[in-house]
Amino acid sequence: MEIYDISLTITPSLPVWPGDPPVLLERVAKIEAGANANVSQLAMSAHTGTHVDAPYHFLGDSPITIEKLSLDVLTGRAFVLHLPESVDLVTASVLEAYSLPSGINRLLLRTRNSQYWVREEKAFQTNFVGLDTTAAQYLVAGGFSLIGVDYLSVAPFKKSRPTHEILLRAGLVILEGLDLSAVPQGQYDLYCLPMKLGGADGAPARAILFG
Repeated sequence: MEIYDISLTITPSLPVWPGDPPVLLERVAKIEAGANANVSQLAMSAHTGTHVDAPYHFLGDSPITIEKLSLDVLTGRAFVLHLPESVDLVTASVLEAYSLPSGINRLLLRTRNSQYWVREEKAFQTNFVGLDTTAAQYLVAGGFSLIGVDYLSVAPFKKSRPTHEILLRAGLVILEGLDLSAVPQGQYDLYCLPMKLGGADGAPARAILFG
């Protein structure tokens, strides 16, 4: 059985959403400097790298913060769908062109975004592939419980709110910042565990696929 780690490695050079704080990861105690142990300090946005959005992220009236998300949704059977390089925007018509397996309600999309991680792009990319509102409505109507994408937002740049609101109001879990570059199309068992941050609107996660 193959195991795929689809999480991004968090380093100070990892791109972050414009306006979010950069990753601070530094050693504050060093054995070679006489300390009893090596100790690192970490500071970053809750939406850094591979992360999960809670409804509260875009829905100010929602009581559901990250620690309240069901692990039943975050673990289970998932399908990785490869979209061609020519797709710049995921719409309902794009998704309708594919026959998705019945009985699987977690969808992970591999787009041309995954090449950003292969090339180790340090700068934030504004022309990443995202889902428009028709794609969000398609997922809701199809009974999906989780959508995962291979860049830092499920929605196109500067068009974040409409897509997020549709998905989150319907109870879909949004998993962003995946590295699917080495994952073949197909069915897998997904295990995604966001940090249990009390009252937070999102959290970094370690996500892996078994298949």
